[in-house]
Amino acid sequence: MAINTIEAAKIFQTALDQQVLEGATSGWMEENATQVIYNGGSEIKIPKMSLSGLGKYDRDSGYVQGAVTYAYETRTMTMDRGRKFLLDKMDVDETNFVASASAVMSEFQRTQVIPEVDAYRYSRIYALAKGQYGRTYTPAAETILSTLTADITAVQDSAGAADLVIIMPYTVADMLDTNEKINRNINTDDFKQGELNLKVKTFNGIPIIRVPSARMKTAYVFNDGKTSGQEAGGFTPAAKATQINWIICPKSAPIAVSKTDNFKMFDPETNQSADAWLVEYRKFHDLWIKDNMLPSVRVCAVAST
Repeated sequence: MAINTIEAAKIFQTALDQQVLEGATSGWMEENATQVIYNGGSEIKIPKMSLSGLGKYDRDSGYVQGAVTYAYETRTMTMDRGRKFLLDKMDVDETNFVASASAVMSEFQRTQVIPEVDAYRYSRIYALAKGQYGRTYTPAAETILSTLTADITAVQDSAGAADLVIIMPYTVADMLDTNEKINRNINTDDFKQGELNLKVKTFNGIPIIRVPSARMKTAYVFNDGKTSGQEAGGFTPAAKATQINWIICPKSAPIAVSKTDNFKMFDPETNQSADAWLVEYRKFHDLWIKDNMLPSVRVCAVAST
């Protein structure tokens, strides 16, 4: 029976988006995009709301009229990334194409796409917050507790104590784990990401999202895959990038969107470029923080030399 590549591509597209949601260390940020409108391509619509504050209740005239403004703001996802892969007809036939393509694309996302999406998101948060809400610091056992606590206090003073998360590389998190003055404040709790219920360590009740340090640099170059020296594609730290020590913010602050758009598959008879199955993959993604949420974010990184 011939494979319906159009229907298979739709199933792949949904599965690939779910893999990013659950596999990325930043996947929980996509939960804040539930009200975002997406109809394909690079544009999305983000809801924007403003409300009047309380007024004085009058026993004769009753309530003071308030105002509600609710509108959608169109944003363009700046990250437009893609690749195509050929699966030779001699290696893959109709009977094993779906299994083979699934294995290839799953591994591609696990090793290439998910690390890049994570890296972009953390560097983007850093870029948005560093001007007003960032600090430079080289982690040290003697000072990490006071420095981290000061940033947590600043966020709590702005946003309150609920719903906070700490994002930090494993190397810095290990410094907390092995510090006898701190580890008494480290516990374990549940953390929901997509359909997954994860067990994460917490600091004073705040979940710590641990991230490979290579994904937490202050800036990256996202290679185009065509330019000399960038043929391998992917991403690399920018020339003067340094290590991000931590990001502290409410879980509801980052709005992250990641969409596999118009995933395509062609059989060897349709593919005119080679006697092979052709798989074309395109990923749009980006991250935003609303202006009124930015004061509730704190970022800390090692100073550049």
